[in-house]
Amino acid sequence: MRYHLVTLGCPKNVADSDKLEALLREGHHEPVDRPARADLIVVNTCGFLEAAREESIDAILRLALGKRPGQKLVVAGCLSQIYARQLQEEMPEVDALFGVEAWEQVAALVGTSAQPRRASQSDGQAPFDAPEASRSPRPSAYLKISDGCNAPCAFCIIPRIKGHLHSAEPEALVAEARRLAAQGVQELVLVAQDSTAYGRDRGQRDGLPELLERLAEAAPQVPWFRVMYAYPGHVSARLARTMASLPQVCHYLDIPLQHVSAAALRRMRRPSNPDHLRQMFARLRSAMPDIALRTTFIVGYPGETEAEFEEMLGFVQEMRFDHVGAFVYSPEPGTPAARAPEQVPEPVKRRRYRRLMRVAQEVSLARNQEWLGRELMVLVESEAASAGRRPRGDEVFAGRSYRDAPEVDGLVLGPGRPSPGSLVRVRVEEALPYDLWGSLVSC
Repeated sequence: MRYHLVTLGCPKNVADSDKLEALLREGHHEPVDRPARADLIVVNTCGFLEAAREESIDAILRLALGKRPGQKLVVAGCLSQIYARQLQEEMPEVDALFGVEAWEQVAALVGTSAQPRRASQSDGQAPFDAPEASRSPRPSAYLKISDGCNAPCAFCIIPRIKGHLHSAEPEALVAEARRLAAQGVQELVLVAQDSTAYGRDRGQRDGLPELLERLAEAAPQVPWFRVMYAYPGHVSARLARTMASLPQVCHYLDIPLQHVSAAALRRMRRPSNPDHLRQMFARLRSAMPDIALRTTFIVGYPGETEAEFEEMLGFVQEMRFDHVGAFVYSPEPGTPAARAPEQVPEPVKRRRYRRLMRVAQEVSLARNQEWLGRELMVLVESEAASAGRRPRGDEVFAGRSYRDAPEVDGLVLGPGRPSPGSLVRVRVEEALPYDLWGSLVSC
C-alpha cells in the first residue's frame, strides 16, 4: 500500500512520524510525495494552540476534499486526542481517528508485522516506548526521550493531551541511537515536553546527564547530540558539567522561560525567581563559555503589565540570548489562565510581540557579529535555494553550526556544494540577524 504522511506541529511530532514511518516500512508499505498517489493518507496533528488546531483542521479538510474513492484518510495525534468526538461528528470523510502514541494501531490498520500494544488511547498516559526502528533521510534525527509533563503551568494543555511524564527506557534509547548512527545520522536532537525531567517518573532526580553519557558512549560516531526543551528549575550544575565534558554534546541549550517577571511567573505557576535564572545562565556560561542559548517567551499573558513586559525586554538584552522565540498568548480552553479576569487586549499583545522581536533581533545580530572572522563546523543540509534563502552565485550550500537547532534557528550559508550530511569548516564573513555567511575552509 502507498501512503502519504502529513506532519504538523513541533519536533516531537516529527519524532512520532518517524516512528510511524518505520512501522509502515516494516510492513512493506511505500511512501509517496503526493496525496493523490496514496492509498492511505495520515495526518499527524497538533493541538497545542488555537492556531495549530486551525492549521490541523485546514489540512484535514483540504485532504478530505481531494479524497478519491478507495482512499483512506486517518487522523492521529494531539488534536484527535482531545477532540475525537467533534472530529468524528463534523468530518465524516475521516476513516479513522487515533490519539497520541497510537502509531502501532495506525500501522496495524493497513497491515504490518508490528503488534499493537493497546486498543485505544483515551487518557494520554500510556507507557512511553522509544521507537523500535527509525528511518531518517535527514542528516539530523529527533530522539524523543520522554512524553507528558508534570509541570502545573496555568496556560498549558499538554498534561491534558499527553498525560503525566513518562520516560523512555534508557536501553531502548541507546538501541535507537545506535540504529540511527548506523544509518549515518550526524546529529541526534533530544526532545521531550521537559527533557530535564527525564527519569523523574522512575525516581531519578537528575537523569538527563546520565542519559547523555550513555548515548555518547553507545554512538561515538554521531558528532552532535543536542538538547531541547529544558525546564528552568531542572537545569542542574551536573547537567552543565556533563555537557561541558562530553565532546559530542553541542554547547547549546534551549530553555523556554515564558517570562521573567516574578509576578507574571507566579501567575503562570512556574519558577518565579529571576535571580535564580541569572544564576542558572551564569553556571552554564561558566562551564561552557561558548554556549549558545535559546529561549521562548509568551507575550500578553493575562495580567501582564507594561512594567512586566519592560522587564522581559531588559532581561533579553542583559542575558544576550543567541535565539529568542515568542508566542502571543492564546487562551486555551480548560486552563486556569483562560479564566483569568485580566486578559490583555489583542492590539496590546501584538504591539508587545513586535517590540520583543525587534529587541531579540538586535541581540541576535550582535551575537552573530561576534563570529566574524572565526571558524565554525557546519552540518550541511541542502542548497540554499531549496531552503528559501537568498542565493549568491551559482552554487550555494545551507547548513547549521552547533549554535543552531533544526527548523527553529538560523543557517550558515556559503558558496560551494558540499554533500548534504557532511560536516565542513566555514570561516564567517558576514553576520545577519539570524544567519551567517561564510566561505568553505575544509570538508
